[in-house]
Amino acid sequence: MIKQVFNKRDIPVDELERMGLAKDGVVLLDVDDLNALLAGRRTDMLRLEHLELDGVHIEALDAKVSLRRAKDGQVELLLHPIYREPEVPSFLTSTQAEMLEKGDIVNLQKMIFDDEGHAKEVLVEFDKDTNEFIITDTEKIQAPDQVNGVPLTEEQKEKYRKGKEVQVDQDGTTLQYSGTEKQGMRSDKLALIASILIDGGVSYMLYKGLNALFGQKEEKDAKRGVGKNYHEAVKNMQEQEARRPGTVLQPGEDFGDEQSHYVSY
Repeated sequence: MIKQVFNKRDIPVDELERMGLAKDGVVLLDVDDLNALLAGRRTDMLRLEHLELDGVHIEALDAKVSLRRAKDGQVELLLHPIYREPEVPSFLTSTQAEMLEKGDIVNLQKMIFDDEGHAKEVLVEFDKDTNEFIITDTEKIQAPDQVNGVPLTEEQKEKYRKGKEVQVDQDGTTLQYSGTEKQGMRSDKLALIASILIDGGVSYMLYKGLNALFGQKEEKDAKRGVGKNYHEAVKNMQEQEARRPGTVLQPGEDFGDEQSHYVSY
């Protein structure tokens, strides 16, 4: 999980329309890709057609997209195509870069300095889809307070923010933050419920179709399953949703095929 960086009103819909990702003011991205944009992450790989970039017509382009706030406060839409050669960050050694590119290590923590000379800790990953290094400020990574209703310890939350695997023993679920995933995490389970305490209330996120942890074989969906407490956590979330004024969701209803569902209380 990562703190939400943008609001829906920040999305440059006109730019998305020029790329065929919106129509008549309606964004055509799926729920996960939209959540990724709002969280400052990249979408999944998208097929973009009939683009006009810098006066050049591009018939088709496979790329991920993300949002960035410029110095003047305006929100820009960024394209992340497949690069022939990765641009290695200056703070990485050649050995570190090679280990990330080959997948010998999942991520790497580094302490760097911003343009104003302030030190900050970042998590560096390599996106094999775009052949690009991904850098995430660890202060922007928000660890769940609970996973499938099981509270995480402060130590577990810190491990999550550092990009390490976190095992929820009572539930049997292991998860890990990942800036290369549009959902922001990987897990040894197909689905989980993550909860965050905000202003005296609880915010839930239902994750479905999660990719397996790094280094683990992509097993068949039926073998990966869900944690012991998952179904009870879904039931609790549905009951909370049903008590909200104006909701159409009833206890016991399924959330359908959406990859993720967000609701706050």
